[in-house]
Amino acid sequence: MHQPHEPTPAPRADPQTTPQADPRIASQTAPTAASRSAGGARILVVDDDPTVAEVVSGYLDRAGYGVDRAGDGPEALARAAAHWPDLVVLDLMLPGMDGLEVCRRLRERGPVPVIMLTARGDEDDRVMGLEVGADDYVTKPFSPRELVLRVESVLRRTRPAVAARPLSAAGLTVDPAARRASKQGTELALTLREFDLLSFLLRHPGRAFAREDLMREVWGWDFGDLSTVTVHVRRLRGKVEDDPARPRLIQTVWGVGYRFDPTGDDAHLTGHAPEPPAGNTPAPAPAPASDATGQEETDHA
Repeated sequence: MHQPHEPTPAPRADPQTTPQADPRIASQTAPTAASRSAGGARILVVDDDPTVAEVVSGYLDRAGYGVDRAGDGPEALARAAAHWPDLVVLDLMLPGMDGLEVCRRLRERGPVPVIMLTARGDEDDRVMGLEVGADDYVTKPFSPRELVLRVESVLRRTRPAVAARPLSAAGLTVDPAARRASKQGTELALTLREFDLLSFLLRHPGRAFAREDLMREVWGWDFGDLSTVTVHVRRLRGKVEDDPARPRLIQTVWGVGYRFDPTGDDAHLTGHAPEPPAGNTPAPAPAPASDATGQEETDHA
């Protein structure tokens, strides 16, 4: 294991000293001590390219994480079964069993955050990864330091908010401390981001949020592909709406984004008073023909 004060990865896979060795990984400075908040979490890195796996593992190791590595899907499932990880960094393009199938099988065994690595730039591939439950994705070439920050962000949101009280509205109940959600008393199978998104919307009933706002408040990022938000809203609707094709609770606000509208006797929210969004009222988001919010409304998936 490398010492925490070392500023660069091992020479063999150092993107600083061999910037042309692997163009899929951007050159970056290793994470500083200030960014280390691993808390003993264990990360499973699954990639069939040994160079990529070594660089990613090296950065995570120096950030204070315990790291397991696997070169294909069956090995990843075996290692996860032997020592269940706190998070999986999973390459989409694996030999034999691809990353999507690995993600599905992991989720069948239990909840675990997944960050997808993909060399594909096509939006359909990224959306497919999110559809099977990935919590985030990074497209190659990527910055190893950014990947570490994304790992930290995802893990930070898996830690229960002990002080937060349960929320109830429109037949939905969310318990942030236990990280459980239910609809009419039946527990919902939500991914990490779906849970965080539902919790955020329940805390802010009746307020419209642009996708940029949701990306910042729920994902903790000031930048990113906004289709991530669109996909998670669609998936969440499929689990909380009586008729996802005609969403009543999570409504699309044209030219802006989304709004949670509790109605009827369950409209009163318990546990938290409605909070105003950070900053000023969200500005309307651009809505070109390819805008994912408009497409979302058309698909109503």
